Amino acid sequence: MLIRFFITLLLLSQGAMAQERQPSHCIALAEGAPGIEYIVPANFSAVAPENVRIHYISHASFLIRSHGGLNMVTDFTGFTGSAPFIPDVVTMNHAHDTHWTAHPDPAIPHVLPGWGEFGEGIDHRLDLGEVLIRNVSTDIRSQFSSVETEGNSIFVFEMAGLCIGHLGHLHHEPDAAQYAALGRLDVVMAPVDGGYTLDLPTMTRVLKRLKSSIVIPMHWFSLFALDDFLSGMSDEFAIVEVGGPSLEVSLDRLPGRPTIMVLRPEWLSAP
Repeated sequence: MLIRFFITLLLLSQGAMAQERQPSHCIALAEGAPGIEYIVPANFSAVAPENVRIHYISHASFLIRSHGGLNMVTDFTGFTGSAPFIPDVVTMNHAHDTHWTAHPDPAIPHVLPGWGEFGEGIDHRLDLGEVLIRNVSTDIRSQFSSVETEGNSIFVFEMAGLCIGHLGHLHHEPDAAQYAALGRLDVVMAPVDGGYTLDLPTMTRVLKRLKSSIVIPMHWFSLFALDDFLSGMSDEFAIVEVGGPSLEVSLDRLPGRPTIMVLRPEWLSAP
């Protein structure tokens, strides 16, 4: 019985990995119809074809789930909630210990740190068939106020025709080469604390230049910081209060106007 159970798990895993990836539009503008589908309850139910589910777990951690059942967690700290859960991929940044863990579960198939040897950065290009994960290295302020070159990463997930970016613990505006390497992000998770990462005027400038269809604020430590960010973006971006931790996104339902989708973090729990 136990052998049959593990064979079933292996076949399910291979099926998820074998899904064919729809080419993303990282460079070309997506011309989708206005509106977006979103899901409020946090669960592990199936994702519709050509859709991506994004669940805000906490701080800078998100669960990104594909139609084929691949589960990816950003800025993984080792804890995602009470649900027994082993992601397929985790990404980490090391500007602060709330964005990484030194002891990820060895059962996680793919652990992607956003840094390498001090000052050398790291390059990731993980192709899982249905999902391509890559990174763009950025600098960070080190412990003693100096700069650690390429000490963090912006991670990009190309899936279901979408280009989804997680800015991580961003400490500076990307330069021209970094903007070019990022490409056209349809969805971006952005830290909006206003100080630990970027000041709000700089973050606002970055997001307005990226022109993503959907911006998801993260890394806000108070409602005051979140409200300040929303106020500074309301001239060019629509603002939608989702009312929960999750949304489901597809290429053909991207908003016609750049939109900030406000999610409320929630730990993963068993259905």
